[in-house]
Amino acid sequence: MPQISVDYSADLAGTFDRRGLGLAINRLAEATIDAKPESCKTVFRQSEVLVVGTSGTAGDTQVFVEFQIFPGRSPEAKAALSEGVLALLARFVRPRPGTRLFTAVNIADIDRESYRNATARG
Repeated sequence: MPQISVDYSADLAGTFDRRGLGLAINRLAEATIDAKPESCKTVFRQSEVLVVGTSGTAGDTQVFVEFQIFPGRSPEAKAALSEGVLALLARFVRPRPGTRLFTAVNIADIDRESYRNATARG
């Protein structure tokens, strides 16, 4: 654990190294919340439309990172993880000239009693 999702605006596709960012996020999770390397799983999902506010400025983009982790991490560790991810996003993802890039991170606890996972090999 953790399960990590990175939602990003379609306009950002091809402008940043998703694999490099994913590896950096996984390493950060290992360092800040003591996650095991093989349990860090980061998925990237492209979002076609972003509407901000009521005017919907064209060209706005967003990257939203969500961590689903088992409970037990301190608020300080979660805050360090969030700050670290924001720093990685600033390093890996840049807004195009004349646009705005919104970045956000959420760390949420998973219900340990109901969570299940499996691995299949082909």
